[in-house]
Amino acid sequence: MLSDQVQSKINRELKKYPANQKQSAVMSALRFVQDEKGWIATDDMADIAAYLGMPQVAVYEVATFYHMYNLKPMGKHTITVCTNLSCQLGGANETVDYLKSKLSIGFGEVTADGKFGLREGECMGACVAAPLFTINNKKMCERLTPQKIDQILAELG
Repeated sequence: MLSDQVQSKINRELKKYPANQKQSAVMSALRFVQDEKGWIATDDMADIAAYLGMPQVAVYEVATFYHMYNLKPMGKHTITVCTNLSCQLGGANETVDYLKSKLSIGFGEVTADGKFGLREGECMGACVAAPLFTINNKKMCERLTPQKIDQILAELG
């Protein structure tokens, strides 16, 4: 069941669209659930589908197409590293190797203490600032070096 807070946010979002286009709010609805819970379960997707009057599979298709949605718990701080070609040329592979070593996890995994999750992401549109990652899809960290990564992790710690 969607919380009252999530329903209220979805209702505000729905005001942006024609009444017969409620499905237009699906990405926002997914984000609201993830912001509240940290991830999106299939039950949440079913609740969103019912609330927006759309097929469950359509919500699932959106949630699985975009890399910004966590379909399982990914820790308090989900780090999503851009690994597209431009970022790879800018040092993303070294950033990934450093993060995997530093956190002792791979992509799709969470640290034992539940603080950090690591994900691979698609282009984030900031190729000039490579290598880069986002934290919880909210904050982008650019021009990463091992020292800068250590500082960011310590601040989040």
